[in-house]
Amino acid sequence: MQRRRLLKALAGITGLTGLASTGFVAPAFAQTGTAAKTPLEVWKDPDCGCCGDWVKHLEANGFAVRVNDTGNSAARSRLGVPAKLGSCHTALVAGYAIEGHVPAREIHRLLKERPQAVGLSVPGMPVGSPGMDGVAYGHRRDPFDVLLIAKDGSTQVYQSYNRPQQGEGLPSVEGEVRKIYKASGKISLKHGEIKNLDMPPMSMVFQVKDTALLDKVKAGDKVRFTADQINGDYTVMSMEVRRD
Repeated sequence: MQRRRLLKALAGITGLTGLASTGFVAPAFAQTGTAAKTPLEVWKDPDCGCCGDWVKHLEANGFAVRVNDTGNSAARSRLGVPAKLGSCHTALVAGYAIEGHVPAREIHRLLKERPQAVGLSVPGMPVGSPGMDGVAYGHRRDPFDVLLIAKDGSTQVYQSYNRPQQGEGLPSVEGEVRKIYKASGKISLKHGEIKNLDMPPMSMVFQVKDTALLDKVKAGDKVRFTADQINGDYTVMSMEVRRD
């Protein structure tokens, strides 16, 4: 009798243990686990201070960085980054080359979107980019572009930083409306020189930042407008019909 009671008690304990293992252990593990950081390898000069600051920026934004203090010229060439896009350090992450002071945010975006590309570059060492900011640079913020490098070596703007927003500070340009594409939010303009884009007088199809602008003009209207490059697209930021 006592033996049977003991066996029943042990069976009850075993059953509770089984419930615990399926109902409680996994949530406890999930609560204590931490997200793994993304591994990234960088090549830089051992005495480059701004490279070290860029590494700190990446480490603070989810990357586990392995540093090679051997210079980066050989790595840049090996990873297929054109010399004209060069900077003071080169990195490799998930098969993509990262050249220069690229913000961590754009690297995360690259890994999420997974384009067919060599990688990203911020050519030179623009003040205001990660690692080239802070007190030593007077907190200056110069405009710079993050470039997406295609397999053929060509580039397009992946993201712009520190540029005027909403047409602020952009030069006014005279033009004439040739055609309106409301469905795609675009407009064709014959225009004069757009100095901030280094664009000569020509006819060009632009994206429009605010599609409401298209309701205020029609083909043949003489207009004044401002334009900028947003996420790689030439974009009309503001526009009004000329009254003169």
